[in-house]
Amino acid sequence: MAAALCAAVLVGCGGGSEEGGRGPSAESEDRKPVDAGTPTPRAKPVVEPAALRGGGVRVNVHDGQRVGVGMPVSVTFARPVPAAQRAAVERRLTVRTTTPNTTPGSWSWVKDRNLHDGRRVDYRPKTYWKPGSEVTVRVGSGTVRRFTVARSLVATVDVRTHTMTVVKDGATRRVPVTAGAPGMDTWNGTMVVSDKQRRVRMDSRTVGYGDAYNDDYNYAVHLTTSGTYLHENPKANTYAGTQNVTHGCIGLATDGTARRFFEEVIPGDVVRVTGSKETVAPGNGYGDWNVPWEEWRAGSALRK
Repeated sequence: MAAALCAAVLVGCGGGSEEGGRGPSAESEDRKPVDAGTPTPRAKPVVEPAALRGGGVRVNVHDGQRVGVGMPVSVTFARPVPAAQRAAVERRLTVRTTTPNTTPGSWSWVKDRNLHDGRRVDYRPKTYWKPGSEVTVRVGSGTVRRFTVARSLVATVDVRTHTMTVVKDGATRRVPVTAGAPGMDTWNGTMVVSDKQRRVRMDSRTVGYGDAYNDDYNYAVHLTTSGTYLHENPKANTYAGTQNVTHGCIGLATDGTARRFFEEVIPGDVVRVTGSKETVAPGNGYGDWNVPWEEWRAGSALRK
């Protein structure tokens, strides 16, 4: 496999010998005497790649965090890592999971929307993490993150039917929504919740829509770096379930619908949009799942 794979962490227990048998420390008549003058070889010190030194490394997950099944591990660097050094960096990145997660995974270098090439490498499994998995991430010799995959929530937005189907741990419900109007279409494809805020100021000038809006919106679930949110929108009171009228975000009604989704969602939950046009890029938030598996693996420097 091209990179550090998800694998169950197994701890070997050193047992004693059976009664009457020889244990590891028992004397053996056939054992050759050790030359006391022969020095014991010392392990070579690990030379940390420059990109992992100096405190310029960031990991997206927090120690002890509980996340959804879609959360990739994303490592970013203070400066671009030259292509010739990326394999050495990957060798110092490990991901280990406990059962029940046995899905293989891979690192892949991602062009982040807001960063230079070579400043971000992500890890994801072939399929979504299994709920209950405990994951340990090691970045070089100085950074360790442990997180838990809390449960599964996948919300699928069909912009053609103006409906969001939420599947949470096997339970399904359908929610009327309004998505991006023609010409301001919501991104298609799979997005992952990065964070959420009770209230967010949204300014249309920051996304190229002039003076169309500059307002506070409640119950905002953040999906992309480019500014896609799933949030409460008064227009949804009229148009949810019937028409797409937003500037690209996904709008939910103010009757408690938006609040309910906001309160149950956590970082790492999955929001899939179908029936729209352009697919969200891997580096626009966590668009990693839009890359086919073999292409994702090919993005690892260890496969070059």
